[in-house]
Amino acid sequence: MQLQDSVALVTGGLSGLGRATAQKLSATAKHVLIVDLPREDGDEIAAQIGSNVRYAPADVTDPQQVATAIERCKELGVLRVVVNCAGVATPGKVLGREGVLPLERFSKVLDINVNGTFNVLRLAAESMVHSEALTDANGTTERGVIVNTASVAAFDGQIGQPAYAASKGAVAAMTLPLARELASHQIRVMTIAPGIFHTPMMDSLPQAAQDSLGAQVPHPSRLGRPDEYAALVEHIVANPMLNGETIRIDGAIRMAPR
Repeated sequence: MQLQDSVALVTGGLSGLGRATAQKLSATAKHVLIVDLPREDGDEIAAQIGSNVRYAPADVTDPQQVATAIERCKELGVLRVVVNCAGVATPGKVLGREGVLPLERFSKVLDINVNGTFNVLRLAAESMVHSEALTDANGTTERGVIVNTASVAAFDGQIGQPAYAASKGAVAAMTLPLARELASHQIRVMTIAPGIFHTPMMDSLPQAAQDSLGAQVPHPSRLGRPDEYAALVEHIVANPMLNGETIRIDGAIRMAPR
């Protein structure tokens, strides 16, 4: 899909995987709209990422706030690409030191990671179906591409990750039915399941801990870089045969129980 006259929307785009994706897509898209939680320096960060990058403060679980962001996309151009990177990885054992895991903590992770992802997807798809379809040189017709973010925890969830693993498993599981439904509208749906990546969450760990985590990756034995995730997004957008699948990007790691 060619993005020269199109708009890409990236949730969680002010940092980590989302920021790298916004920067990558800004090189080819007419505009990139970052949707992230409200913060005073949001516009400043967006400008640092690219001159054609804009910021829309929104909570992905809020239907009205996301709808407002979608309307902003329409003001900028035609929405063709959506990348859902917003999410949380709040840990918690079922039976921890402070007792049984509060249900609200479990529910909050699912609300952000599953409901938030679906909320953005459903409203973006509604916008895409009203756009004119594009036809490439090979005759493939498309209206849009939606890329969601799962995690290897969907398959190799560790102790302390029941909520996170459940949420990312749900994101992976809904990929195929969504792709099948939206195929009639020429909209593709894909999911990426990253392994251990160097994101702002990793920066809170000591360097020795980061090195230890990276050493667990068979090859290359290091943490993944956000730009490597972004490169996969770019290829998914460009390759029309990628649809309805979850791709692991993890250096062949299979997570241990803890």
